[in-house]
Amino acid sequence: MARFRYQEAPDVAERIHRLVELLDFKHIDPHRLHCRRSTGSTARAYARIWELPSIWQDALGIPGQYVIEVLAEHYDPLPEEERLKTLIHELLHIPKTFSGALRGHRGQGEPINGHTVNRYYRAYCKRCDDREPEAGPQLPLPL
Repeated sequence: MARFRYQEAPDVAERIHRLVELLDFKHIDPHRLHCRRSTGSTARAYARIWELPSIWQDALGIPGQYVIEVLAEHYDPLPEEERLKTLIHELLHIPKTFSGALRGHRGQGEPINGHTVNRYYRAYCKRCDDREPEAGPQLPLPL
């Protein structure tokens, strides 16, 4: 069995910063959002988001923080479009309060699902280079 490891993911951080900027996610502070790549996980997810619970924030005297973890075995082989959609999906879990909590898939506000992610992805592509993404099947993201 492979040994589980984390490492910084500057390529993911760069994509996140660009997504936050171009999608006008003004509630997200990219300096309090950390990106890691893991290897050796047995999880089937492409990525996951982790919050810093309020008890830890209080004990450490720091504001809310988030970590987006991409699972290298599943995330890295994806085409760029699916990587971006995966990151958009994770960003949508961050509430407008940026409190350190997480939004559920069907909580208040818009649902976090393939339709919502695809809408944000199209908006990103339009703002990125003023062209629509390639036509083709819209694959649902794993939840």
